[in-house]
Amino acid sequence: MRRPVARKLTVLAVSAAVVAVGAAAPPAAQPHAKPGPAPKTPVAVGYGGAVASVDADATAAGIEVLKEGGNAVDAAVATAAALGVTEPYSAGIGGGGYFVRYDARTRTVHTIDGRETAPLTADSKLFLENGEPLAFDAAVGSGLSVGTPGTPATWQTALDRWGTRGLGTVLKPAERLARDGFTVDETFRSQTAANETRFRHFPATARLFLPDGRLPAVGSTFKNPDLARTYRKLAREGAGAIYHGDLGKDIVRTVNHPPVDPASGWNARPGKLSAKDLAAYRAVLRAPTRTSYRGLNVYSIAPSSSGGTTVGEALNILERTDLSKASETQYLHHFIEASRIAFADRGRWVGDPAFEDVPTKELLSQRYADSRACLIKDNAVLTSPLAPGDPRHPAACARGGTAAPTTYEGENTTHLTVADRWGNVVAYTLTIEQTGGSGITVPGRGFLLNNELTDFSFAPANPAVHDPNLPGPGKRPRSSISPTIVLDRHDRPVVALGSPGGATIITTVLQTLTGFLDRHLPLVDAIAAPRASQRNTARTELEPGLYDSPSRKRLEAIGHSFKLNPEIGAATGVQRLPDGRWRAAAEKVRRGGGSAMVVRPAP
Repeated sequence: MRRPVARKLTVLAVSAAVVAVGAAAPPAAQPHAKPGPAPKTPVAVGYGGAVASVDADATAAGIEVLKEGGNAVDAAVATAAALGVTEPYSAGIGGGGYFVRYDARTRTVHTIDGRETAPLTADSKLFLENGEPLAFDAAVGSGLSVGTPGTPATWQTALDRWGTRGLGTVLKPAERLARDGFTVDETFRSQTAANETRFRHFPATARLFLPDGRLPAVGSTFKNPDLARTYRKLAREGAGAIYHGDLGKDIVRTVNHPPVDPASGWNARPGKLSAKDLAAYRAVLRAPTRTSYRGLNVYSIAPSSSGGTTVGEALNILERTDLSKASETQYLHHFIEASRIAFADRGRWVGDPAFEDVPTKELLSQRYADSRACLIKDNAVLTSPLAPGDPRHPAACARGGTAAPTTYEGENTTHLTVADRWGNVVAYTLTIEQTGGSGITVPGRGFLLNNELTDFSFAPANPAVHDPNLPGPGKRPRSSISPTIVLDRHDRPVVALGSPGGATIITTVLQTLTGFLDRHLPLVDAIAAPRASQRNTARTELEPGLYDSPSRKRLEAIGHSFKLNPEIGAATGVQRLPDGRWRAAAEKVRRGGGSAMVVRPAP
């Protein structure tokens, strides 16, 4: 049975100067006094382009590139690189992600699958020891959990195909931020505190994130000179520095021989990553998922992520219900049940399409959705785990088949959304899996390594049901990342959004979309609304705003069961207004609030 380690929502993975165990260590990245952080505002409206992320410094980096004439792709990479400095526990060049881009000239959507891959020597027994699955925390804090990073290849691919600036140019704001430092806020400190014990297992990580052996103080300045040097190297050599160069050699050495403090007693099992794995890595251009909803076209990422198929199937299930006229209780009931059904199908059918025959088209068909939607009754609740349907052979209201529980996936990751003056849009979600990833910093390079391979099922969730998410050689673990772009009937942007949060990403994006499109909430309010998350489990998770509401008691009266989750997701989005202005929106409170900016503000 997989058990989660203690964790919180993540931000972006990057660290500072570190050295191998036993070597002389340079001075740690020390906090210094500095003026307060850039102000955060959750909504901004204006012309010339927009950026929304969890962090003001990162959002400002994207705006800087837009002001200098860069397009949405250029600004998205700049924002992501800056998040690698200021939000170092969610994603960065040691991780991967999914990039969705709208081209205003051709009115088409394109995507990049930059998901990490398992070593070419991996098999379905990757996380078995003596025939039994490893304890989850033991797997996370080991080289076994580290997949081949996909983020550098994603950046290079996006810029080469659609950017107007080179990698060296768009990395400059992030390099400057790493060199000069950023102001530590309460979120950064609390996430460091949540990881303090395991960070101390790895001397390089402790020297970086626990300067002088202590938690970084709120209001101090955190510098990452090693990451600044790493970004300069990437600027000169491109992503090849990771996949064919010295940076890659350091990653392989660190994964296969994790530098552990002997006094900690931690058993960091060695990984199986090789130079061949890095050289073989490719960021994959994929056709997006597409579904029609309320006359709009909803585009997202296809498998290996389950985000596009699961959000799309749930929207199709909800298509026949007028959510705009439903009471809050009715709305939540249908939202919860549609999510339950879509997650049941996700678990059975979605995995890496290079290894699994994923019925993407059938999962997104309205015919199949209708065959599943008729399971939903106004005054009754489906039980979980619910058995999957068969999208290739839809049977109306069929309850047959064998159910399998939903496997654990941590709440993690970060999302950014960008638009430019030409009307191009990017929704980009990137990650190193859980908060702090594997906890292993690459000595001297300033970034953390991912633990994405723990997104695989360690063993089949139910031996009687095929599990499409077992490890395999070069396989991409299933993700829940769901960057989404919605277009109108003329294929012009309406809204773009995404969220972190592990498997709760899917329900967060679904609820934000329905809040905005059906309930007609302003985008910033659709993002801020209290959330529910049902993932084919016995109890639905509720944030306090719903857990303490009258709707909870009404839903319990018809059979729903709930548990409290203090915080679900942390979305950002951009909206195209009829007069050509952009509205950028981010969280008001979650993760300390997000940051929305535009190039030229206009009321």
